[in-house]
This record gives sequence, structure tokens and C-alpha cells, in this order.
Amino acid sequence: MRHGISGRKFNRPSAHRKSMFANLAKSLIQFEQIKTTVPKAKDLRPIVEKLVTLGKKNTLHARRQLISKLGSNETTTKLLDVLAKRYADRPGGYLRIIKAGYRYGDNAPMAYIEFIDRDPAAKPKGEKEVVADEDMAPATATA
Repeated sequence: MRHGISGRKFNRPSAHRKSMFANLAKSLIQFEQIKTTVPKAKDLRPIVEKLVTLGKKNTLHARRQLISKLGSNETTTKLLDVLAKRYADRPGGYLRIIKAGYRYGDNAPMAYIEFIDRDPAAKPKGEKEVVADEDMAPATATA
């Protein structure tokens, strides 16, 4: 029985899994929207939401904890200066997951994970823009 066991292993050792989620979190904070598989997006959401909540404290101790978890001063600075101020009045729920079909090679379910009120200018070059409707209808990808 799986009592009290949470999270997926993704067929990776714990150090690789920890590194993978740190890299995904860093990319998500930098670009405010990334495309990944649905299980990774579902496991990444609580990690990043806890980081944003920690960033809302904006203390030296919180900054050092974020640098420890993200491994990047630039990402930590963006989290504290931009994202924490953007979500200062929001009690949680900073991210949304939008399903995006299946990957061609292995038919893995894909999804976009993004911040709720994200900045569209922060997306990486070459990525398609995903626009979510007001009533949360399925998103459409536009070039």
C-alpha cells in the first residue's frame, strides 16, 4: 500500500530528480511559461508555488534559501523583485497547467505550465505563444 508516499520517481535517481526539478523551476521563473510533460508539470507546480511564497517574505534568509534551491542569483532576483511583488496580494495558486496534446516521438502527454498573470515578453525565442481564454477553454497556439 502507498500510504503517505507522494511524488513520482520518473525512473531517475534522487539527485537527478532534484536537479531536474531545480532546472525546470529555474526555466519557469525565467521564461514564465515552459512546455513539459503533464506528470512533470503536476509535480513542478507545488515546488514553484512554495518558492514564490518564500519569495514573498523578501528577507535575507529567504533570499539565501532561494539561491540554495535555484542555484542562480539572476533567477532569485527576478523571483524576489518581479514575481513576489506581482503576487503579493494573492494567497496562492500562482500557476496554471494547460494540456497541449501528445509528443510526436513517444506519444507522451504534453502541457504548458505558466504563471497566471505572466509577462508575454518573457518567453524564450522560437517558442509559440499560448493564449488562454477568459473562461479557461482549451488554449490555442499561435505563432
